[in-house]
Amino acid sequence: MADLFYVIGASGVGKDSLLDYVRQHLPLEAPVMFAHRYITRAADAGYENHIAVSEEEFQRQLDQGCLAMHWDSHGYRYGIGIEINQWLAKGINVVMNGSRGYLAKATWDYPELIPVLIRVEESTLRQRLEQRGRESAAEIEKRLERASDFDKLEHPRMIVINNEGDLNQAGQQLTNLVVGSAIQCA
Repeated sequence: MADLFYVIGASGVGKDSLLDYVRQHLPLEAPVMFAHRYITRAADAGYENHIAVSEEEFQRQLDQGCLAMHWDSHGYRYGIGIEINQWLAKGINVVMNGSRGYLAKATWDYPELIPVLIRVEESTLRQRLEQRGRESAAEIEKRLERASDFDKLEHPRMIVINNEGDLNQAGQQLTNLVVGSAIQCA
């Protein structure tokens, strides 16, 4: 049975960096695929690897049943394509960048889903948000407030990875998780 790894964490904890790390360090033979996110924002907005779509295209995908998951957040629409169902059916592990707010629905639709919470201490998160320079001080405070909601998340299969220090350490943990699970499935 393949696993669906649903990676979540507050903005600034390093989810995209960790996912990039795993992509670069994944053994070629590992039966692991990364779900693309379809997002209604420009391809060059932010640092996330995503497929930019218009509102109309997103709605068309939704209407035609092409999305396995979808949610709205911060003024954008996010979707995960139905190809993940084919990959899982073939015994291929799937790694995706999820949403805290959609976790309950995702778990309902995919009961064996494994949430992977990426976390850092508040002081580290504040420093990272300030260094990237995308938000005002007030916006950073709002992000920090929302980030505290992640500490309240509960899920029986939740795995927590601390991305406080060296990216290689947390990246290797995530790589080992998705590859180790894939090897057990084979």
